[in-house]
Amino acid sequence: MFSTIASFFMNKFSQMGYTGIIVLMSIESSFIPFPSEIVIPPAAYLASKGQMNFFLVILSGIIGSIIGALVNYYLAVYLGRTIIYKLADTKIIHMMMIDRHKIEKAENYFNKYGSMSTFIGRLIPAIRQLISIPAGLAKMDMKKFLFFTFLGSGIWNTILAVLGYYFGENEALLHLYYEEIKLGFILLVIAATLYFVVRYLVKRKQSVNNS
Repeated sequence: MFSTIASFFMNKFSQMGYTGIIVLMSIESSFIPFPSEIVIPPAAYLASKGQMNFFLVILSGIIGSIIGALVNYYLAVYLGRTIIYKLADTKIIHMMMIDRHKIEKAENYFNKYGSMSTFIGRLIPAIRQLISIPAGLAKMDMKKFLFFTFLGSGIWNTILAVLGYYFGENEALLHLYYEEIKLGFILLVIAATLYFVVRYLVKRKQSVNNS
């Protein structure tokens, strides 16, 4: 199944080039469910065959990710929290695999970790596409938003491109390394969460002792 989808997109990229990557990654980074795993790795595999440029594949992926993130950001800014949550309860949005719980999860994550969550959230499955919505609801500073989105999407797209470049022809290896990296990111987030919790408790204890 995956190889069939990958072959389809490789043929499309041969026709559309980098514009196709930007368009598809814009969709992937917005509220429309579309996995980046079937966009960047096939394009990077074409780069390994000399049909595309490896670094332009990554850059196109980053540009598309930022465009999609901006769509979510400004939708949240202009629609507001009440309308966003009302939309999250509709059947149409549910068909896009988005619901109130996922929006709340992303918003709680943003409220807990602030601007940094825009970076970390780009590396977490199920949160990465939606983390721009709470950033928009909070009207996060645009320079910070663009910087952290660029950084997070840059790391994610680079990892996918490296996997596609070296293992794109081997579907089993590609899936194996992808699952291992995804697990690594989850463990990293858990470690970061523990760090922030411990730091918060230490600061709270210090403030109590000083008062």
